[in-house]
Amino acid sequence: MSAATDAMFAPPVNRAMKVLDRSFFQRTIPTSAARIFNPKDISRCRNDLDKSRDALKNRLMPIRPDPDEQRAQKGGKCLLLRPEVIHNDRNTWSPKLQELESNGTVGVIPYQLHLDYDYFTYSEITSAIIPPPEKKNDDELPTGFTLAGHIAHLNLRERYWPYKYLIATVLADKNPIVRTVINKLDNVGTENAYRTFQYEVLHGPDDMNVSVHEQGCTFNFDFSKVYWNTRLHTEHERLCSIFNEGEAICDVMAGVGPFAIPAGKKKCFVYANDLNPDSHASLVSNIKTNKVGDYVRPFNTDGHDFIRSATADLLRASHSVPIFPKPKKISRSDPNYAKPEPIRTLIQPRVFAHYVMNLPASAITFLPSFIALYSNIPDLPASEIRTLFAPHTDVQMPMVHVYCFSTKSDDNVAESKSICEEISRQLGCEITPETPEVRIWDVRDVAPKKRMFCASFRLPEEVAFREV
Repeated sequence: MSAATDAMFAPPVNRAMKVLDRSFFQRTIPTSAARIFNPKDISRCRNDLDKSRDALKNRLMPIRPDPDEQRAQKGGKCLLLRPEVIHNDRNTWSPKLQELESNGTVGVIPYQLHLDYDYFTYSEITSAIIPPPEKKNDDELPTGFTLAGHIAHLNLRERYWPYKYLIATVLADKNPIVRTVINKLDNVGTENAYRTFQYEVLHGPDDMNVSVHEQGCTFNFDFSKVYWNTRLHTEHERLCSIFNEGEAICDVMAGVGPFAIPAGKKKCFVYANDLNPDSHASLVSNIKTNKVGDYVRPFNTDGHDFIRSATADLLRASHSVPIFPKPKKISRSDPNYAKPEPIRTLIQPRVFAHYVMNLPASAITFLPSFIALYSNIPDLPASEIRTLFAPHTDVQMPMVHVYCFSTKSDDNVAESKSICEEISRQLGCEITPETPEVRIWDVRDVAPKKRMFCASFRLPEEVAFREV
């Protein structure tokens, strides 16, 4: 559509509105329509007039009841045309429209197109209510939000505080899944060790209990008491895709289980830990809900200690899970019913294949816990542990996936180098972007000059078996 047409379809403006008045957003646009005389011609006319660019192209349904009530009652339909097509000026019609009119397939008639609040989008309504930025570099109108179940989570800049209730109400109106809109009042990870935050309810009930579905799993939790970021769903999927059935995974900062539960679904053996008691409680519940109790063990302790204690526990533990064939539709009350025999058995490994450390504000500072990881385990000599990694076993040193924040650039070369330098400092061992199996993955933007990364590297043997 042209700029003039765009303006015709924009909502009316009221910068003085303090309480949302939905009835204010009414607009009638004088346009034209192609009256289709035979219902059998509707599909053909629509295709022809789309190709000839006579038909109105926007999010409106183009096929409408005929504006004549008697015709409409008999099933009469018309096709909306662009405002530039004037019903009584054939010079504004395409040759195709002229042809259809001449052969009696359609008639071109005036049409009063009425738009109301339901037609306009969230950004259109808020732009009509909130004054634009005074300066070019000022914060733009907030259009993004995080969705967790029925909760929309905003992080409004100060400029928008006077309009926060209007923004929240429109957002809820335009997103049927949203019942509650909240605004964050502090910074996650700085005010609270559990990465929870203070919030205010801008719209709807103060109900923070949500249910989220991701990777075929269900996560239930109190959004006000645990950390959850829906925008990380692709990262959860990416990392979980690396895990293989039967591997052992150590999730050091597991939260409510976005890595641990899907890994358990893949039949990985997972030790999942979180320091936050509420996260741990949700994790325990989610393990049960998703029926991964044979594979996922929950813990509630300090991450520094957990890296070492989980490693030692796995070395000593003995656990296996029988895998049964898919059940046939046979009643268990049938006298001929016999419990099927397992087709194979998964045996829990003695060493972790992956350590996941999703606490980007400080996870790198947990890396010293890997120093002497295998050399100071009571009753298990390092020499015995080394045999687990002998060439004939195909068992490799574990991969470590540590999340962190860094600055932002176009190519992330400087950031990758800086992250590796900090990892090297924490481990006392040189790790560079060129080191084999090192990957610095760009996860997402966090702020204009801040990005979240995942640094993946194979734990050096000299670190894990270092004598201290």
